[in-house]
Amino acid sequence: MTDTDVQLQPKKKGLTRRQKRRLSRGAQYVVFVAAVTAFALAADWDRLRNQFAQKDIAEQMFPEIISLALKNTVLYTLSGFAVGLGLGMVIALMRLSSVGPYRWLAGVYIEIFRGLPALLIFIFIGVAVPLAFPGTEIPGGTYGKVALALGLVAAAYMAETIRAGIQAVPKGQMEAARSLGFSPGRAMVSIIIPQAFRIILPPLTNELVLLFKDSSLVLFLGVTLEERELSKYGRDLASTTANSTPILVAGLCYLLITIPLGFVVRRMEAKAQEAVK
Repeated sequence: MTDTDVQLQPKKKGLTRRQKRRLSRGAQYVVFVAAVTAFALAADWDRLRNQFAQKDIAEQMFPEIISLALKNTVLYTLSGFAVGLGLGMVIALMRLSSVGPYRWLAGVYIEIFRGLPALLIFIFIGVAVPLAFPGTEIPGGTYGKVALALGLVAAAYMAETIRAGIQAVPKGQMEAARSLGFSPGRAMVSIIIPQAFRIILPPLTNELVLLFKDSSLVLFLGVTLEERELSKYGRDLASTTANSTPILVAGLCYLLITIPLGFVVRRMEAKAQEAVK
């Protein structure tokens, strides 16, 4: 074969990048469908249905699971969020203070309560505080204890979020407020903090979702039947009926709150990104 013949032969073309991406995507879909199909075929759906989906047991839980358990869960969460937000604001301002001891104390608090598991905080509030201060009662009973425990944990995270939000506000805003005669404190309250909260609203809402789930730790404080939240209510009924359907129903009730809140967080984050653009 001569060189001329070689030059006349058409060159073999490989796959383009787009074709390779399509091929890779198609292979991933095939693997996903195969995995789901294998799981569906291998699972014993009758046993799962008998253990987790007994209609008569689920019907017995209503309306008490909504009027009692879900209500208490929401109350615990909102009270803990309120305490955490107030305390977190104070700690964030201490972190930004020009006074050294304030910054040091705020830093120590954040590192301790952000590093400790929430379970240990609940045990500390329920056991250590009564032992250390005999006869001392936290106002609000169990609700007050839960609000304090959740608030202590949430404040460590919220403080850093609030601090980041305040520092994200352009420095020119403070300078403009000072030029108009505002004192540093008034400028911070009237100008800087409102702008910071618009920035940090999505992560604060996400913190609310996390607190909603952490409220299940209330059982370590020892609650009465009227103070049970979703997890405690579901576990108690599961033990009584020797069936896991109450746990599944309680989990679905959590999703009734967390999924809409998660959607709200994503919408707020999208709007914040659009505002930046």
